[in-house]
Amino acid sequence: MNKPSSLFRRLMLGFTGVIALVALAGFTYVAIEAKITQAARTASENAAHTREVLLHLSEIADDRVRIAQAAASLEDVRRAMFHDLDYHSRVRLRVWQHGALVYNSLPALPEVLPAPGSAAARQANAWAVTVARDDANGLVVERSHEIDDEWMLSFSGVSFLLSSTIFSLPLLLLPAWLIVGIGLKPLRSIAEQIEARAVSDLTALPDSKYRELSPLIDAINRLMARLSQRIEREHEFLTDAAHELKTPLAAIQINAHLLLSRSVADNPERSAEAGQGLRDGVARATHMVHQLLAFERARAEPSAEPLPQTDLCGFVRSRLASAAPLALARGIELEFQSAAACSMAVHVESMAALLDNLISNAIKYSPEGGRIAVGLEEDGDGYRLTIADQGPGIAPALQQKVFERFYRVPGQEQSGSGLGLAIAERAAERNGGTITLSQGNDGEGLIVTVVLPRTL
Repeated sequence: MNKPSSLFRRLMLGFTGVIALVALAGFTYVAIEAKITQAARTASENAAHTREVLLHLSEIADDRVRIAQAAASLEDVRRAMFHDLDYHSRVRLRVWQHGALVYNSLPALPEVLPAPGSAAARQANAWAVTVARDDANGLVVERSHEIDDEWMLSFSGVSFLLSSTIFSLPLLLLPAWLIVGIGLKPLRSIAEQIEARAVSDLTALPDSKYRELSPLIDAINRLMARLSQRIEREHEFLTDAAHELKTPLAAIQINAHLLLSRSVADNPERSAEAGQGLRDGVARATHMVHQLLAFERARAEPSAEPLPQTDLCGFVRSRLASAAPLALARGIELEFQSAAACSMAVHVESMAALLDNLISNAIKYSPEGGRIAVGLEEDGDGYRLTIADQGPGIAPALQQKVFERFYRVPGQEQSGSGLGLAIAERAAERNGGTITLSQGNDGEGLIVTVVLPRTL
C-alpha cells in the first residue's frame, strides 16, 4: 500500500520553493545592478586616476625620462594596491608628449580596446577609457581600465550575494513550520470530531469559523444528509416490505397448513381451494416484491454518467408490444399515435417501469373489449405522453392521493399493491418529467399525462 502524501510537507516544500524563487530573482536583480554599478564606478574611478596622473606628470613635463619613470612608479603603486585588494582587472596607462609615445604599461594589448556594448565586449570584458590633455606641455594621458564584473559569477561572488538568503533561510522556515502546523490544526479538529461520532450519528457538523474550511464542512454535511436520506429510504423500504408481505405470507402459511391437514387432503374440493389460495398468495407476494424493487430503483439517485439517447417512439411501442398478450386476453385494443421522430436522453430502466405500470394499470381497469389510446407528441422543448383508458377513472379529490405508496381507491375489485402510480411518479421525476391525472372524455375513464423534457 502506497504511503499517503503529506500535506504539511507539500506546504513546506511550496514555501521553500517560493523563498528559493524570490532569492533567485533577488540574486538576478542584484547581479544586474552590480554589473551596471561596477561599470559606472570603474569609469568614474578611471577618469579620476587619469586626471591625477596628468597632474603628477605636468610637474615634470620638461623631462621625458622622468615622465616615463613617474608613470611606471604610479603603475607600481596601483599594482600593489590591486594585489592587496585581490583585484584582477587589467589597466593600461599610455602617455604621449607632443605626439610621441613616452610610456605604455601594457604594450601587448591591441591599439583599440572593445568599448562597452560592442560585439567584442560581449566576448571579453569591456574597458573604460579616459583621455586627459595638458595642451600647455603637450601631454596626453590615456588610461584604460578593464571592467571586472565577472566576479559575481565566481564562488566568492555568489556566496557574497546569497549569504543573506542562506543565513536567513532557517529563520524563515522555522516560523513557516509553526504557522503551517497551527494552520492545519482546524483540519485535525474536524477529523477528530468525525472520528469521535457514533456510527449512527449523521447530524451536521458545526459551521467553521474559517472561510477556507466552509466548503469542506458544507460538502461533508451534504454527504451526511444524503446518507441519512438513503438510510431512511432503506428503512422505509424494509418496513413497507415487511408490512405488505405479511398478508400474502400469512395466506401462504394458512393454505399450506390446510393442504397438509388430513381433513382437507381427503376433500378434493377443499384441497383445490387451498391450492388455489396458495398459488394466489405466492403470486401476490411475488408481485409485491417486484413492485417494491421497482419502486426503490425508480427513486434511486441519478448517476453522474450521461444518459443514452433513445428513440422514445420505438421504446413506447416495444413496451406496448410486451403488454399486448395481456390486452388480447381481455379483448382490449391498444392504439398508439406518435410524432415522426422523438429521440431524447432517458434513464431506460425507470422509463420502462413508468410505461409498464401505466399500461398495465390501464389494461387492468379498462372493461373487456375496451380501447386504450396512447399518444406521444412534441411539447415545447420536450414530449408529452398520454395514456387514456375507458375504466372507472379516479375522482378529482383522490388524484393526488393515489400517488402515495400503498394507497388504493376504496371500492376497487381488482387486486393490486398500491405502488404502480408511486413508481410511475418517481420514474417521471428520475427523467426530469412530471405526471398528472385527469378525467377522460365525457367524464369517463382516466387520462394519464407525462411531460418529459428533451434534456435533463
